[in-house]
Amino acid sequence: MKKTLVSALTTALVVGAASTTFAATNPFSDVPSDHWAYDAVTQLAADGVIEGYGDTTFRGNQNITRYEMAQMIAKAMAKSDVSAADKALIDKLAAEFADELNNLGVRVSNLERNADKVKWNGEARYTYTSTRDKSKTDSKSNDDELLLRLEPSAEVNDHWHVNARLDASTDLAEDKGDDNHGGSQDTNVKLQRIWAEGQYGTTNIKLGKLPMQIDDNLLFDDEISGATITTGKDLKVTLQAGRFDLNGDTNNEAVQKADDEADDAANMQSIGLQYGKDKFSIGAAYHHLNSDAFTKMGPSYKASGDEDNADIWSANLHYAFDKNVALGGVYAENTKADDYKKAGTVELDYKGAQQENKGTWGAYAAYRYLGQNVAFDPSYDGAWAGTKGWEVGTNYTLFKNTVASLKYFNGEKLDSGKDAEKLFGRVEFFF
Repeated sequence: MKKTLVSALTTALVVGAASTTFAATNPFSDVPSDHWAYDAVTQLAADGVIEGYGDTTFRGNQNITRYEMAQMIAKAMAKSDVSAADKALIDKLAAEFADELNNLGVRVSNLERNADKVKWNGEARYTYTSTRDKSKTDSKSNDDELLLRLEPSAEVNDHWHVNARLDASTDLAEDKGDDNHGGSQDTNVKLQRIWAEGQYGTTNIKLGKLPMQIDDNLLFDDEISGATITTGKDLKVTLQAGRFDLNGDTNNEAVQKADDEADDAANMQSIGLQYGKDKFSIGAAYHHLNSDAFTKMGPSYKASGDEDNADIWSANLHYAFDKNVALGGVYAENTKADDYKKAGTVELDYKGAQQENKGTWGAYAAYRYLGQNVAFDPSYDGAWAGTKGWEVGTNYTLFKNTVASLKYFNGEKLDSGKDAEKLFGRVEFFF
């Protein structure tokens, strides 16, 4: 048995019953605004029950199958904000199409329900850096990188989600063509993170390969494979434990050199306290790391050469003077290291680009001191591990979800006193 447009319109009226207005624009070229079915068809399209055809037509005079009708009813059944009368009408329609809903419609409904629980965010970006390090023979290096990042999040139940991050990057400096033309192409696809996250009141639990939860800017711009738990409202307590890849994507030369001779993964345990309310926040943290890599970092880490631990204390302070201006600072020290064991930064921020608002912008100025035996993997795009100096930057939203950033660092290497400089530029497209 076939159902025509009348059945579809019945479902449309049910689905749209909770809405006070209909769609303002006509989604279908063959349903004019004076058509008797205009309001119902546009509401049905607005609610996502029908999509029409690729040529922007609805073809309302064409019969639809029971399968198509069952899909519409399944979507109507998924609505939760309908009246009792509308619910009764939906039940009658469901009874009429019970076989289709049982054999196919229920499956369609489940798929749509699950699809609603999966959200995708991501970005495509281009990054250019020009670095000058006078302590090296080849003191200047330029780099171009393209990156595509996908970040899905799926709901498991009322308390738990599963999150992931997939990065696909290519280094344009190494992209000289394909193998058929005698060139090489440096492209890397990596499942960077995947973790389960549960929320119970003010307590948050994360399990898996997840973002570093404490001191991620100054010390650890990477992931930890393990577990974290954060609890509290104004005063938050965070515990984390797992394995941290000391080398990772770091530009810390001391760690990179040690990686050639030892397992660079460290067992890590951390605790952090953070208090924040209104314009003010303050916090402190402690990290213990154990790895053979520390024994391979030479006398600049420990004169005896037999130390395989790092004990790091940190403190941070941040104050927002108003909605535009904020001042913050972080300090950290590794008590197990002999040299280059201190790190700190002071930063003044003004406004900031908002990706959803075209024309918004921000700027900052900072002083960074990044001892390489404590700032193992800092996240700053200007200064890098083993340097100190001034960094300034700005960002601007060119269009909605399109942000451009420019940063400049000027300083010196801690171990040699030689000049160090970096220019950083990036354009990001968010979706």
